[in-house]
Amino acid sequence: MAVRHCLSTAVSGLIAAAAVALLGAMPARAADERADGTTTLPIPRFVSLKSNSAMMRTGPDDRRFPIAWEYKRRGLPLEIIREYGIWRQVRDPDGTIGWMNKSLLTGERTGFVTGGIRTLYTSPDLQARVAWRIEPGTVVTITLCENVWCRVSNAGRSGYILRNQLWGTYPNEAIGR
Repeated sequence: MAVRHCLSTAVSGLIAAAAVALLGAMPARAADERADGTTTLPIPRFVSLKSNSAMMRTGPDDRRFPIAWEYKRRGLPLEIIREYGIWRQVRDPDGTIGWMNKSLLTGERTGFVTGGIRTLYTSPDLQARVAWRIEPGTVVTITLCENVWCRVSNAGRSGYILRNQLWGTYPNEAIGR
């Protein structure tokens, strides 16, 4: 029994050491963040609002800089154009630039429908069956983007839209693959 216990303890120790080594080798989301609050993520990049209420400030500090805008639209896509500590300088779909605390943002990819009423298709082809039509200014969840098409969803419906009819993705950016 004592030999079995020692062997079991040794095996457990080896498994634990292997797990620690494996975890150390794996890229972790937390490892993207530096001690000063900035990240190693690319800039610019798109993110979205985490909640239905988020304050955009004129500068990167909530005591020294006043609120410029209050956003009340969860999921609204924003483009991070600069980082300063825990603050992100962002641009909204209208081109307004200001600062937000990183805690107000999420990496969930969303898009903002631009222009007029847009047609979504059942597959990435202009000859495909029409899935539905969508109003400009609608926020959609982006599930896939390849080449000129993005697959998006909103209120339980999904379809393909031309990438240039959305704000919230870069040309030729692959999303979801």
